[in-house]
Amino acid sequence: MSDSNDQDNSGGRKPLTVVRKTSGTVKQSFSHGRSKQVVVETKKRRPVTAGGPPVAGQPTEAAAAAAVSMEAKLVALASKLGITVAELKARQKVLERRKTEESARAEDQQKEKASQDRLRTEQERKAQEGRDRDDAEVRRKAEEEARKVAEAAPKEHAVERPTKARTRPEAASPAASVPVEEEDAGRAKRGGGKPVKDDRGAGDRAREAAARSRDAGARRQGKLTIASALGDDADRQRSLASVRRARERERERKMGGGGDRDKVSIEVTLPETITLQDLAGRMNERVADVVKFMFKQGEMLRGNDIVDADTAELIASEFGHTVKRVSEADVEIGLEGEVDDDTDLQSRAPIVTIMGHVDHGKTSLLDALRKTDVVSGEAGGITQHIGAYQVQLKSGERITFLDTPGHAAFTAMRARGANATDIAILVVAANDSVMPQTIESINHAKAAGVPIIVAVTKTDLYDANPDKVLTDLLQHDIQVESMGGVTIAVKVSAKTGEGLDELTDAISLQAEVLELKANPNREADGVVIESKLDKGRGPVATVLIKRGTLKRGDIVVAGAQWGKVRALVDERGQQLDGAGPSLPVEVLGMDGAPDPGEALVVVDSESRAREITEYRIRAKRQVSGAAGSAARASLDQLLLRLKDGTVETRELPIVLKADVQGSVEAISMSLDRISTEEVRGKVIHGAVGGISESDVLLARSSNAPIFAFNVRANKQARDLAEREGVEIRYYSVIYDLIDDVKSTLSGMLAPEKRETFLGYADILEVFNITKVGKVAGCRISEGKVLRGCGVRLLRDNVVIHEGKLKTLKRFKDEVQEVNSGMECGMAFERYEDIRVGDKIECFQVEEIARTLA
Repeated sequence: MSDSNDQDNSGGRKPLTVVRKTSGTVKQSFSHGRSKQVVVETKKRRPVTAGGPPVAGQPTEAAAAAAVSMEAKLVALASKLGITVAELKARQKVLERRKTEESARAEDQQKEKASQDRLRTEQERKAQEGRDRDDAEVRRKAEEEARKVAEAAPKEHAVERPTKARTRPEAASPAASVPVEEEDAGRAKRGGGKPVKDDRGAGDRAREAAARSRDAGARRQGKLTIASALGDDADRQRSLASVRRARERERERKMGGGGDRDKVSIEVTLPETITLQDLAGRMNERVADVVKFMFKQGEMLRGNDIVDADTAELIASEFGHTVKRVSEADVEIGLEGEVDDDTDLQSRAPIVTIMGHVDHGKTSLLDALRKTDVVSGEAGGITQHIGAYQVQLKSGERITFLDTPGHAAFTAMRARGANATDIAILVVAANDSVMPQTIESINHAKAAGVPIIVAVTKTDLYDANPDKVLTDLLQHDIQVESMGGVTIAVKVSAKTGEGLDELTDAISLQAEVLELKANPNREADGVVIESKLDKGRGPVATVLIKRGTLKRGDIVVAGAQWGKVRALVDERGQQLDGAGPSLPVEVLGMDGAPDPGEALVVVDSESRAREITEYRIRAKRQVSGAAGSAARASLDQLLLRLKDGTVETRELPIVLKADVQGSVEAISMSLDRISTEEVRGKVIHGAVGGISESDVLLARSSNAPIFAFNVRANKQARDLAEREGVEIRYYSVIYDLIDDVKSTLSGMLAPEKRETFLGYADILEVFNITKVGKVAGCRISEGKVLRGCGVRLLRDNVVIHEGKLKTLKRFKDEVQEVNSGMECGMAFERYEDIRVGDKIECFQVEEIARTLA
């Protein structure tokens, strides 16, 4: 044996022998050229029996007894089952073979699973090694760039790099802190005290150590940069994308895990139309979930797409919510406020509107009451705006006056004044008596249901006849007290001051009868009397407060405009902190000039104000769209009429700019009133404020003049108008503007044609003349014939041709006129079908210019 051992140690080949104990080495190969020698020992167990090893061919007594008992059991089991022993043994063999196959199959499955696990582990290890190589390459490049930067920097600014070894946070683990040499030594000890040969290189061992340090629990974070690679003990940070992915996974986990939780059902308020995004917000659901649901329904919609109320109700029901349907008009519910309690009401000043015909002394009467001179401020001596003033009497009482225009164009202004008033003063001049606008003012006051006080003015004139005025008012159901009626009548003179005290006493008496009261301690509401666009102050609305107190800072809504009250100014230009009932004020701070006559209310928030104004703008747009459809329908009818030749409509486009919204309204209504089916004035753009460059460009593109009423154009607009050839007309009196438009429209009217009969001629002979054509030899039987007059050819008293006379000759000479009883030659323009016996009717057409009524 010693020789054999010596031979083995010397490297010779060991002879083949059969021994119970065998040992050897197995070489294991790894990737990247690594290998390892492993010592293997195999041992064979010896069976142990109680009586020593049995002799071959001689069974023991215990074995024979066991065989006999087994045979007896088989016979008993076979008899019990009703089969033979051979069949029972066959069945047992089949069962044993099936168990063997199942165990073999299970073992194969375990081997296959282990193989797949090893393959997966190998793939992960290779991927990790690839990432390690990439990181090493990036680190090497970063160190090279840092070294180049350090070498290129000036020595005096060079920073001494630390010499201590940098360790990563994960190196703190015990497995990662062991050096490679110590690890090799430990591996040698574990191999039985002998050093085990390791064919791997130093780089492979370093990568394996780094992999073990990562497996120890450390996690790489952040993006590798030069600063992080060269920093001292600087931790690498986690990337933003990784954080987002983790948050998304956590959110999905919560969403997926919370599917079993109880879903809260809420009541969703649905308007007539709503966007999917707004609907998702009201349901407290994700917009993506709502869009996904619509995708499943076959509707490719986005979050900002609009759906109707039925579709929105279906979506809300599918998500498990209840629905409450509302209308868009519901945003105005509760806007007018609650009804005031009688205990909160306090007396307020009466609102008096002065109405009447133009130039009957309305503003002069108000001047006498206010002791001011407002007439000088009005162009042409007439009131073209609604003026609102509050007068304090000697007794301390206050009266609010509204001065309305008397011109026919300001019908809407007078109607607004009557609707916003408590008492109407009907001003009638003693020298003119009842006039058209007087009758109109009576109708407005009766329609508003307000009491009337008659003020007979200009009683100081020599031709004044107050009794005639009172008598003429009887025709319009106005019966004064002196004639047995209930209407108060006062004779006044603005120049002498006669009857002014009686007039104020009558107003106070009527106000006492009406018992005018309002609650000042509530949110204000009122009516817009007038609005304009003031340079430097922006949109300005003249508002008459009806209830409550309007304060600075309140959020107000008037029609389609809203804003926060920046300032309150009275008629004297004084700043006010608040405006109570019956007080007229100018409101600054709105986003636009509201339409006159709109109700002004105070709302609680800006969102409510925006919601209301947006609804009103949509409603107005829908109304304008319907009006456009009606206009298109009427235009189709007009085109048919034009095709028939029955009418030809001509339009005068106008760009209108005025100082206040009421003037724009009055001028537009006046243009509609004077328009006819043939000609009409069309305001393509009407607004308040001065003339700008956009107005000039609009007028140029529309071939329209610009009518400026009490406004002017800036320098840029004037220069642009001169270059583009746009006409700008300035007006300060409304009837001058209307007269100019009327004269322009009159010039556009087609002249009226009037036919004058001249005479008859009988055809006696027809001559065919070369280069002339057929010429009729005629005798004038009645009247006369003029050269170039109109002719009609009659055959059997039927008109077969109507045209113009081309030739009129007498004895081969062209003549201008042929009288009755004389013979002549006549030829028609572009017509030669003439016969002997035909009759010619001669006439002349005159054109007469037309004017608008």
